[in-house]
Amino acid sequence: MSTKPKARKFRIKRDGTAAALAPDPNTTAEPQDQEVESLFTPPTDDGFGAQTFPSRERKAQPSEKAPADELEAIKREGLTGRQLRMARRVAQRQGLTPSSDFDAVRQLRAKGIDPFKRANMLELVLTDTQPDTTAKAPGAAAPAPAPAPGRALSPAVQKPQLPSTEINTASDQAMEVMKIQRDIAKRRRKRAMLLAARLFVFVLLPTFVAGYYFYKVATPMYATNSEFVIQAADSQGGGGGLGGGLLSGSPLSSSQDSITVQGYLQSRDAMLRLDADEGFRAHFSQDHIDPIQRLDADATQEAAYKKFANSVKIGYDPTEGIIKMEVIAADPATSAQFSKQLIQYAEEQVDQLTARKRGDQMEGADQSRKEAEQKMIDAQVRIVELQEKLGVLSPESEVEAVFGQITQLESELLTERISLQQFLANQRPNEAKVSASENKIAELEKLIDEKRAQLTESNSNSGSLARISGELLVAEADLEVRQGLLAQAEAAFEAASLEANRQVRYLSVAVSPVAPDEPTYPRSFENTILAFFIFAGVYLMVSLTSSILREQV
Repeated sequence: MSTKPKARKFRIKRDGTAAALAPDPNTTAEPQDQEVESLFTPPTDDGFGAQTFPSRERKAQPSEKAPADELEAIKREGLTGRQLRMARRVAQRQGLTPSSDFDAVRQLRAKGIDPFKRANMLELVLTDTQPDTTAKAPGAAAPAPAPAPGRALSPAVQKPQLPSTEINTASDQAMEVMKIQRDIAKRRRKRAMLLAARLFVFVLLPTFVAGYYFYKVATPMYATNSEFVIQAADSQGGGGGLGGGLLSGSPLSSSQDSITVQGYLQSRDAMLRLDADEGFRAHFSQDHIDPIQRLDADATQEAAYKKFANSVKIGYDPTEGIIKMEVIAADPATSAQFSKQLIQYAEEQVDQLTARKRGDQMEGADQSRKEAEQKMIDAQVRIVELQEKLGVLSPESEVEAVFGQITQLESELLTERISLQQFLANQRPNEAKVSASENKIAELEKLIDEKRAQLTESNSNSGSLARISGELLVAEADLEVRQGLLAQAEAAFEAASLEANRQVRYLSVAVSPVAPDEPTYPRSFENTILAFFIFAGVYLMVSLTSSILREQV
């Protein structure tokens, strides 16, 4: 999509030159475009004075009449106004004088030029925007003002191209090229030599020194490999809960103990025990060991521990639960002996861990059982003391007996009151019988009150039956609770005993330590290659860092 240029209308005097360059009336250019193009039509006075140019006279001649059929064919192609204007400009660039835009297309095609080719358009644009670098001849008239961007200068107002005074022959150019090539080759050789020198100093020479040490100086070391696993005792029955059923027999059930044993074998305690039992420091302080691997006779404990950590390598595989140990020494027999001694330390550590755990569980369960048993015995003694103190064997039977007596007395009292009512019903009752009946009733009521008081009131010898019954009931309830707790403590003790038996750990040696017959370390070729890659990587990192810093500075 192209934006049509807009410009104000100016009254321009049309003379013969303008009429000669005016487009044909049959052209399809828009009136507004024709007005804009008229702005760039050169005036009569072109700045060259009275000078005449053959090319200008030739361009000013009218063009031959184009065949009507070719113009009609070009019109039927449906070309846009922009394409037609570009064709006219290309035609003017080629020195043609078309009578219309379509005639410009025809004339260009007749000369074998495609007016719509992208290369022609780019050449036209670059020529329009190229700055004027032509030297101005002395006495020449001032150049015409440059047209607006995107418009080509008319052939009548183009500046003459003056030749340069410098002479540059092909031989001179070849000599300059050869000189540049020799300079480039010289700098490349210099840089290559500097690079080779740096590589030799910082990579090859250190690699050679490392290889010489590994092949000629390093003392051969022997490594003894062994493997062992920590297993748990087979669980009896289905106890232990869901976690025990799922994890029993799997490496996860003993992973904590395996990690503990691994940490112990890599600790300073194990190093001190191995030094005291087998002379670890004395072995690595021998004179035939090279200075790099040798341990000084007066070395500190920290230095000895570093040597121990490098000589004893332990790894734990959690998927299989296997502990792999590699012990390095200067001779194979000592290496095997160190390995056996460390396995013995591991067995003692496993026994100590499980024994302490089992002892803590059994001790707690046994203490709880003994406390429950003692409290049950105290409850039984309390009941006996209450029975002896109160003189009551069973408070229920005593209460039942008292209630029976009270019931019998109340029945006699009721019978005697009925007899008294019968005596009083006579017109002349017998005074003696009436008095005897009343005395008997009073005695029965007194006995009933005494029996009821015996149930709720305390006497000088012992408390009331209600008090005696309550104390005995509390003591009997306490005895029942203590008996239940004792039963639970006994069950917990049995469960703790079974769990302690299941928590027993055993150290099983899968691969026994065997003394090697060939040295394992140093691995001369592998270590030399590794040293080369390390030095090369360090040199590459330093070179990149210095290059980046130079660019930044």
